[in-house]
Amino acid sequence: MSLETMFDVAGKSVIVTGAAFGLGRAYAEIMAERGANVTLFDLDKDQLDRTVAEMRELAPRGRVTGAVVDVTDRATLSAAFDDAARAQSGIDVVFANAGVDAGPGFLTPEGRRNPEGQIDTLDDAHWDKVIGVNLTSVYNTMKLAARHMKQQNRGGAIIATSSIAAFYVDGIVGTPYMPAKAGLSHLVKQLAMELGRYQIRVNAICPGPFITNIAGGRMANVEDRQAFIRWSCLGRVAEADEIKPLALYLASNASAYVTGSQMVIDGGLILRPAQEIE
Repeated sequence: MSLETMFDVAGKSVIVTGAAFGLGRAYAEIMAERGANVTLFDLDKDQLDRTVAEMRELAPRGRVTGAVVDVTDRATLSAAFDDAARAQSGIDVVFANAGVDAGPGFLTPEGRRNPEGQIDTLDDAHWDKVIGVNLTSVYNTMKLAARHMKQQNRGGAIIATSSIAAFYVDGIVGTPYMPAKAGLSHLVKQLAMELGRYQIRVNAICPGPFITNIAGGRMANVEDRQAFIRWSCLGRVAEADEIKPLALYLASNASAYVTGSQMVIDGGLILRPAQEIE
């Protein structure tokens, strides 16, 4: 099998949640650029419309459509999956990517205590939102993906956006984010075990710091990303486009024997020494 054949996704039906910005957009772009038919789900209609229009110009091989979807609304999400399956003659690949930022941690990037992020003052509504979007809505997305793929009986690939936060504790990242991503990574392994008999592969991409719009575009600010640059083995944070090769690998037959994996892409940041705490 040639490299071109192994990485071929032309004609595949793909759904990407949280696809108007950042990593979700990067996933959608590489799929469309390689000839897949891609449906972008996002809650931000204006940005979604712009992204779809731009992608149609850049990726003429694949069919690109968008749907305004709140991934926390089970009925709306289910209907959107049904619509995409009808329009694209099934669903082959799903990127369960939609997520929200963690909010402030109990430490500042300089290692000082941050009262706003401490457990005894943490806003309960924020906890509910982070868990709801970053874990429960991904469960809903993966559940619908599995349902459609099993009915089609042609296998498939489910790829969740987890985080290196699944593997360690971090004082500058908001507390709710850590268990949300740890739970998601464990869910990926559980579903890989369950769905393997149907040739449905389930994997997680676990990014470190990327320059995206999450956390209000915090990583685009040089001062805000200095801590992450300092901790990275490569001395920098990543651009969203750098996620594309890994996304293509997991969506294509190049990873035909890969399931239940946690693919870390973080410039070695996970290897950093423990933070000093005042």
